[in-house]
Amino acid sequence: MDDRMFRTAMGKFATGVTVITTEVDGEVHGMTANAFMSVSLDPKLVLISIAEKAKMLELIKQSGKYAVNILSEHQQEMSMLFAGQIKEERNVEFETFEGLPIIKDSLVNLSCKVYDSHVAGDHTLFVGEVLNLKLQDSNPLAIFEGKYKELK
Repeated sequence: MDDRMFRTAMGKFATGVTVITTEVDGEVHGMTANAFMSVSLDPKLVLISIAEKAKMLELIKQSGKYAVNILSEHQQEMSMLFAGQIKEERNVEFETFEGLPIIKDSLVNLSCKVYDSHVAGDHTLFVGEVLNLKLQDSNPLAIFEGKYKELK
């Protein structure tokens, strides 16, 4: 199997969309990620996967904490912005939750501190201990085969 076939196969797994945020030296940073999962209930742990070449990797290592913003169906533009698909500058207003920048009106906001990390291939897996969360009722922003989808 080649890289393209593997990528196509992984795209068959429908996922939600998150934006990972952190703050270093007073500057907020974010990136879109769909590599996110729940790991444990006791303690409450989640996992994110960050590419070795991503700027966010060093930022999370520096800060030791991050927020996971699970996007709602109305936040496709946020996903595209933090994925680098929208090139023009946009002024994003962040709220602060548990000392971390979060994206307002997300379906869920999780504040996490790094519990553990593991290098796996060309990514680092950050296991985060969930310190607190905010949630609201709405439908999620979903992705399937590399395209945004609505739940019906």
